[in-house]
Formats: sequence, structure tokens, C-alpha cells
Amino acid sequence: MIKQTSLSYCWNIFLIGWCVFSGAESIAQTDAAIWIDVDTNEHTLLVMQGGTVRALFKNVAIGRFGTTWTKMTKDDKTPLGKFRVGWVNEKSRYYRFYGLNYPNLDTAKRALDENRIDEDTWLSILNAKNMGKTPPQDTPLGGHIGIHGIGRGDQEIHHNYNWTNGCIALTNEQIDQLDKWIKPGILVNIR
Repeated sequence: MIKQTSLSYCWNIFLIGWCVFSGAESIAQTDAAIWIDVDTNEHTLLVMQGGTVRALFKNVAIGRFGTTWTKMTKDDKTPLGKFRVGWVNEKSRYYRFYGLNYPNLDTAKRALDENRIDEDTWLSILNAKNMGKTPPQDTPLGGHIGIHGIGRGDQEIHHNYNWTNGCIALTNEQIDQLDKWIKPGILVNIR
């Protein structure tokens, strides 16, 4: 009889859940579900309903040092991948903040495989996911990633530079327009 480590057992449970979750993701993009698509090369945010564009927001800002599949704390890069809106902060210094479930399981598993996080960190992220809670926001992978406005920031800077610490930023007016579409649980694809 082979003894299974707690990590390999958790990974097997994750894989079973991921197969179910991945199927739901593809269905969400083909039916009438609303989802968000962020194109970091074109600096656009699209509100999608299935395969139909419902709203287009141009000139979004991203992390000041671009994007990455391997985000780490304080690297000022926007993580690529599929995330879910986990919460909304109406009193953010950035006007309104839609927090993402970053780091998600894909991000954490990649980091574990690359030895950027340890097993305890991986398990804390996995446990948060399994309990329906926000992943820990203080891991080496960073946290507090979301979509937000500019608050009292300078619109000229926003229009000319990528200035965030890894978030997706729109103007406050765009955030007001986006608010009717974006709710906790909605899929956000950052590519």
C-alpha cells in the first residue's frame, strides 16, 4: 500500500474539482452568462454575455511593469488567468474596488510546482477555496488584486501610463458604468 502525502491527496481532490469547475467555465462563456474579458495588450475591458460584447471600456491601466503568469508580491505586475470577483469595496481609496479571488488555485499550483511557495501556503489557498473564502492576501504571491477606479488620482496619468500595483484600473466614470454588470462570482479573464 502506497502512503499518500497530504499534498498529493489535496492535489487529487483539487483535480477532481477542477474538472467540474473547468466545464462550468466553458459553459459560462457559451451561454447567457455575463463575464469580463480584459485584453492587456489592447488595454480594453469587455463585458461579455456568452460570445456577445455588451460593453467596451477602453484605455484601462494595468500594472506598471506589465503582466505575468508568475506574479509575486510587490512586483507591480498584473496576473494573467481566469479569476472570479470575490468582494466589492464601495469605500476604496480607488473609488470602488472589485476584488478578485487572487491567488486562485491555478496560480498557486504553478507557484508550488516552481518552488515559489511552500506546501503550507498552497494548503492555505486550497483550504480557503474549499471553504468558499477569499484566498489569503498576504502570501509571497501577493494579493489585493482587482478592478478599480482612479479615486482622486490624476486622469492624465491614467490615460498615459500603466500605473497600478497589479490591478486593472478604469476611470471612476467607467467604474460607475461597469457596476451594473459586475457582481461577486462573475468570471474575469485577464489575458
